[in-house]
Amino acid sequence: MPTAQAISPQSLCDFCDTLLFADEFRDYCPNGLQIDAGVPINKIITGVTACQALIDRAIQEKAQAIVVHHGYFWKGEDAAITGMKAKRIKALLEHGISLIAYHLPLDAHPEIGNNRALADMLDLTITGALYPHEKHPVGNIATSKPISSVQLAEKITQALARKPLHICAGSPDRTLQKIALCTGGAQDMIEQAAKMGCDAFISGEISERTTHMARELGVDYFAAGHHATERGGIMRLTTVLAEQFDIGVQFVDIDNPA
Repeated sequence: MPTAQAISPQSLCDFCDTLLFADEFRDYCPNGLQIDAGVPINKIITGVTACQALIDRAIQEKAQAIVVHHGYFWKGEDAAITGMKAKRIKALLEHGISLIAYHLPLDAHPEIGNNRALADMLDLTITGALYPHEKHPVGNIATSKPISSVQLAEKITQALARKPLHICAGSPDRTLQKIALCTGGAQDMIEQAAKMGCDAFISGEISERTTHMARELGVDYFAAGHHATERGGIMRLTTVLAEQFDIGVQFVDIDNPA
């Protein structure tokens, strides 16, 4: 049996950079190769977030790379490598595991991105950008067959195996058709959804203020979970990597109710 051809961390990163248009984003963290362990890659573990549990699983699986949506070195965080951050990075380097992460590029990709994956799961058709000026929209507007807010909540529950928190802005039986969506922590985009004439907005998280905004703006809001809404993109990227490279690629879902 032929041996799989190992790839370098930089080769993996170059492929993902090109696929996801990474250089065209201004982001809250560095996209691409965040930690280079300098070890040829024969196996990749993918996941939503580079938490310690995912690192431990990569060590267990003898992987040489982790590819995630949420990596490290976020804008505004303490630059010191101490405590939890030091433990994670030490584990990666000691076990020869490189870390590659894509934040906004994996949200926005029109085919494998988080928003597109969520839209597909909910039978929504993306028709445009939530912010029309963006070249690579991180939020989208979609259309649906006429559906009530109760029915949409049920569809989200079935698709994500998680019941969303639904803030109803009117009658639960009113018809929704123009629906905005942006996965993750995008709850404050509800105001833009209202400006764009949307009936509803789906995102991951909710803040105290979001309830009042939804009611006053007349936009139904569905908080479907940050983690739950952002599994889709990395799972689709996993499939692409498995098709592109002759090495093992495995998605690992670390449970997170948030």
